[in-house]
Amino acid sequence: MVTREILEQQEYERLSPYAAKAAESRGRAVPEEKCPMRTDFQRDRDRIIHSKSLRRLMHKTQVFLAPEGDHFRTRLTHTLEVAQIARTIARGLDLNEDLTEAIAMGHDLGHTPFGHNGERYLAEKHPGGFAHNVQSLRIVDVIEVNYRGRTMNLTAEVRDGIVNHTGPNKPWTLEGQIVRFSDRIAYINHDIDDAIRGGIIKQEDLPEDCVYYLGHDHGTRIDTLVKDIIVNSDGRNEIIQSEEAGRYMNQLRSYMFQAVYNSKVVKAESEMEKIRNLIFRLYDYYLAHPDLLPDELARLIEKDGVEEVVKDHVAGMTDRYAINDFTRIFVPTGWTGVPEKF
Repeated sequence: MVTREILEQQEYERLSPYAAKAAESRGRAVPEEKCPMRTDFQRDRDRIIHSKSLRRLMHKTQVFLAPEGDHFRTRLTHTLEVAQIARTIARGLDLNEDLTEAIAMGHDLGHTPFGHNGERYLAEKHPGGFAHNVQSLRIVDVIEVNYRGRTMNLTAEVRDGIVNHTGPNKPWTLEGQIVRFSDRIAYINHDIDDAIRGGIIKQEDLPEDCVYYLGHDHGTRIDTLVKDIIVNSDGRNEIIQSEEAGRYMNQLRSYMFQAVYNSKVVKAESEMEKIRNLIFRLYDYYLAHPDLLPDELARLIEKDGVEEVVKDHVAGMTDRYAINDFTRIFVPTGWTGVPEKF
């Protein structure tokens, strides 16, 4: 039988001296009895995988709003691709795959409906602003509770990796730094794939020097970037890219902002205004009717204030839930008449 103690000892024997070790975790905000079979990082990963917040990501926009077709990415498939890339890098560097996967699976839990457009409009509406990485941390610390009423209570290493997967601060663990790179590698490349599939761009539209250096297809580009990080980070207490790989990846990212992310074809102004209106009106409605907030969120009003909890509710909605809720509240229902008697 493989116990937690054996797994923890194997980490010392197998992993790099720079790897985070579960036995040396900075711990949880609320101390818990250890699991006899799983390390703390494995336990964190499992809690995230079984959360409602993760399941909701399957119906949240990545780039394309409610795309017609089953092969376009959602926020959940993005999360899975980040986790795969991150684990590959962690394995190549003998770092802690369990911690890496836990951070990757939790990094986008706080994303709004309608992708970064929803995030921007909610930040505009909410007095305290909004950032999805901060909201992801709030979900695991406060919002997501199990049937016993307990929060996820994740380890400090996972929490740090989640909140710092984007933004100005770098995660203190190498595993968190891996997820920070993997997130960017994943979304740049799978968004290119989706944009080509959607007819927004063509393969030949991509910058020639980027294609020459990184690769002509989706898999090759990811493979190039992953290998580059492994080679350049090997034996270091830091996760880094080569100058060339970083330059061409950022060049591709800039191209995507120009050709796709800010494209009027993908994001017509009329559609963006509809999303803004939807976010604003739902926010205002629940601010005026806090008694209609779900019980699991209403419990937080006394401590955090109604505006914070309304923000939590709107941010937690899936695209289709937000549309259906808006329709239910603001769109009149036609008269269907009194049912005939037989």
